Amino acid sequence: MSRPVIGITTDISESNGLVSYRVNRQYVQAVHRCGGVAVLLTHESGDALDLIDAVDGVIITGGKDIDLRKFGQELHPKSDVMNPDRQTGEFGILAALDQRPDKPVLGICLGMQMMGVHRGCHLVQHVTDAIPGGERHQNNQLHPVETDFGKGEITSSHHQMLGDAGPCEVKGRSPDGCLEAIQLAGRPFYIGVQWHPERTKDAALGDGMITRLVDAAAAARTKKEKS
Repeated sequence: MSRPVIGITTDISESNGLVSYRVNRQYVQAVHRCGGVAVLLTHESGDALDLIDAVDGVIITGGKDIDLRKFGQELHPKSDVMNPDRQTGEFGILAALDQRPDKPVLGICLGMQMMGVHRGCHLVQHVTDAIPGGERHQNNQLHPVETDFGKGEITSSHHQMLGDAGPCEVKGRSPDGCLEAIQLAGRPFYIGVQWHPERTKDAALGDGMITRLVDAAAAARTKKEKS
């Protein structure tokens, strides 16, 4: 049997008049280390469901901030919003995944925030407004977390966070109260983590999280083939 195919969402950037899809190579390398094959998911209108059907599991990647003006909120002065086509495409992929509830999905950093906002969660637009010393979560710094998936030090790089889990279950927090992991009950594998497992050295919270996704994708494909 071939390895599970994991779709990785891409960023959109523009330079010298050229618009490009891009993704940090660490995501691809982590999927490869953990037994999967990575393919990149693009954001062309109408493609989302076909893309989801072509892969066994999905990673919603990190990136810039959600443009909350689309949700009727003012932007924080520190906001640095993502490309609008990416935002539309990512929420389109999340909507497509709702039509395929057995498809495993892991949201990383911004990806977890998008999963939460997609389900009506409140987004704290600047961590330091809610948590004294919140700078510890930025610039790839290490800090401890306690989660249902493991306890240890993770690599963190975010200035926004979910203020609540909405319909999801809280699966982990950092000692200062930052929401670090969520999971949606009733879905076989629908997990968001606020840290970056693709560059976290802790075995359980780094490659272990990617391995969980790859294993869930393999199991979902086997189940589908037998049905």
